[in-house]
Amino acid sequence: MTSKYTALKDHETPLKVLFTGYLCAVGIGYLFALIQILFTHGMADGKFGLSVDDIVYSYYGNRSGTVLEQKLNGSMKENAPEKERFKIMEWVRDGADPYDYKDDGIEKIVQTRCVMCHNKEASGIPNFAEFEGLKPYTAQDTGATFTSLTRISHIHLFGISFIFMFVGLIFNFAETTTMQYKCIAIGMPYAFLVADIMSWWLTKIHPVFAWLVIFAGMGMGVSFMFMWVTSITEMWLYQTVFVKGIGSRYLEWRDSPGVTVADRAWDFVKRVAKQIVPVSLFIKEQWLAHAWPVIKNKLKK
Repeated sequence: MTSKYTALKDHETPLKVLFTGYLCAVGIGYLFALIQILFTHGMADGKFGLSVDDIVYSYYGNRSGTVLEQKLNGSMKENAPEKERFKIMEWVRDGADPYDYKDDGIEKIVQTRCVMCHNKEASGIPNFAEFEGLKPYTAQDTGATFTSLTRISHIHLFGISFIFMFVGLIFNFAETTTMQYKCIAIGMPYAFLVADIMSWWLTKIHPVFAWLVIFAGMGMGVSFMFMWVTSITEMWLYQTVFVKGIGSRYLEWRDSPGVTVADRAWDFVKRVAKQIVPVSLFIKEQWLAHAWPVIKNKLKK
């Protein structure tokens, strides 16, 4: 017979401190990850703040210009004065001739403004110390390369999976939510993580999938926050919040012998699950009829 787990509120204080320390560390890490997205992808269109255009430019690319131009007008805009940026863009539009690279003073600007970060010692970013490292970025902006997508995909799948495994393990000891809600909350981030990774590749093929990137990212964030807040609250504020505070009514519903809100929600989930097959068939038909021909034409070009 399986013994009942020890609820978060009943764990010893050292274990609560351990769990809280981990949750706070990954919570701060998640916050900095969002900030990093704002300063990288969020500047792809030259404006601060994440938008659909930012996602499209990051993965599909801005096919109306070169990679170097888009970066100089976007995330790298603050790293050089307007006059120098315009001079580089003018050189790129004239064909990025290697002889003009030195004669027009472009090399001096690059060495002064760019090489401090873009050098052979830096990992994960191109080396602009030599002209050969800069030349590929004077071509049309086609977004992230398949090589870079492969690299960041496996890093994200391995790293984020471990984060959610331990957050989910801690959340599993919560008792203020039902077993059904636990299963949904613990499984959601993995589903959204896979959807997020796949959406990068799909957006690389067609920009319409940029919306899926935003939706999957929001799904991961919501599930993370739900487990994080529930775990912290139950460990340290159980009496204040759930017994004597705003969650007391929920506990009455959960423990009542009649049909609870959780039961109704689970019944709704089961009814929705029954519609997955027909909806999947409909999506497949629409994909074959409309989306796939467009993608096929793009790939042929």
